[in-house]
Amino acid sequence: MADRRVSEILEGARRELAGVRTSAELESVRVRYLGRQGLLTRLLRSLPSLPPAERPAVGREANLAKREIESALEARLASVKEDERRRGLLAERPDLTLPGRRGPLGSLHPLTRVLDEIIEIFQGLGFAVAEGPEVESDFYNFEALNIPKDHPARDMQDTFYIGEDVLLRTHTSPVQIRTMTAQRPPVRIICPGKVYRRDADITHSPMFHQVEGLAVDRDISMGDLKGTLELFAREMFGERSRIRFRPSFFPFTEPSAEVDVLCFLCGGSGCRVCKASGWLEILGSGMVHPQVLRNVGYDPEEVTGWAFGMGVERVAMLKYGIDDIRLFFENDLRFLGQFQA
Repeated sequence: MADRRVSEILEGARRELAGVRTSAELESVRVRYLGRQGLLTRLLRSLPSLPPAERPAVGREANLAKREIESALEARLASVKEDERRRGLLAERPDLTLPGRRGPLGSLHPLTRVLDEIIEIFQGLGFAVAEGPEVESDFYNFEALNIPKDHPARDMQDTFYIGEDVLLRTHTSPVQIRTMTAQRPPVRIICPGKVYRRDADITHSPMFHQVEGLAVDRDISMGDLKGTLELFAREMFGERSRIRFRPSFFPFTEPSAEVDVLCFLCGGSGCRVCKASGWLEILGSGMVHPQVLRNVGYDPEEVTGWAFGMGVERVAMLKYGIDDIRLFFENDLRFLGQFQA
C-alpha cells in the first residue's frame, strides 16, 4: 500500500514537472511534493506508523523518489530559466517597422534670439559687427571716452576692477574706440557683447548684454541718428510701438538723448517695472563728443558721428512681456521652453 503511494506521488511529480513553464510554477511543484507539508514529506514522516517489516522498503523507495524529484527540479529549473530569458528577449525586441521617437528639441535662448534679431536689423542697414575683449584697460573703457579718473560719471558705472587700470568692461564702447584707432572714416559698426556692473534687481543684472552702434563720416547729423533708431524700434517692436527721445548727458556724446519705449506691463499708466513713469529706457544715444574724435586721431572739423548703446535684456523684456530680468539667468526649463520655434 505504501509502495503504491510512493509510486503515485512520483508519477504525479513527473507529470507536473513536464508541464511547468515558469519558475513560479516550478516552485509550486516543489512545495507541493517536497515542502514541509509536501506529499512526499508527509509520507516520510508517517514511516514510524508502518509495520516494522515494511518500513525499510518504503523508506528506501521514498528516498529514491525524493532524490529523483530533486534532480528533476534542478534540471527543469535550468530549462525554465532559459525559456524565461528567451521569452523576455522576444518581448523586449524593438519593432524596427515602428516610426522613431523624436527626442526633445532644444532652442535658442531668448536673449540669443533678440541679439540675433538686433544684429540682423542693423546689418540690413549696412552696419558691420565688431567685437572686443571683456577684460579692458581703463584707457579704452573710460579715458578715451572722455571720462578721466576724477570724472563723476565713473560713479555711475559701478565697475568691477581687477587691478588699478584693469577692469571688466562696463559697456561695449571700448570696441568703438579700438575700431576707430584701427581705421579711418567712414565707420559704421555695431558692437554686441557682455558687460559687467555691480547692480542687481528686477531690471538690472551684474552681467548683461549690450549692443552699441557707431557711425562716423562727413555730414553725419542728429537727424540720421533719430531716423535710424525709429526704424529700429519699428522693426523690433512693430509699427504700433511708441518711443520718445529725452535730453540727457553722457561724457562721450554731445548732445545726448535717451530713448524710451512705452511700458509693456502697464501700457503707460505706471507700475513697479517702469517705476510709475509709464516708459522704459532702452538705450542712450547722442552725437560723438569732439574730444572722443580727437582721442582716436579724427578731426572733428572734418567728420562727425553718432553713437548709441542698448541693453539686450531690456529689449527682450519689452518684446516678450517679461517683468523680471532675473528669469533670463535662472535656467528654468519651464520658462526657456516657451521660446522654442
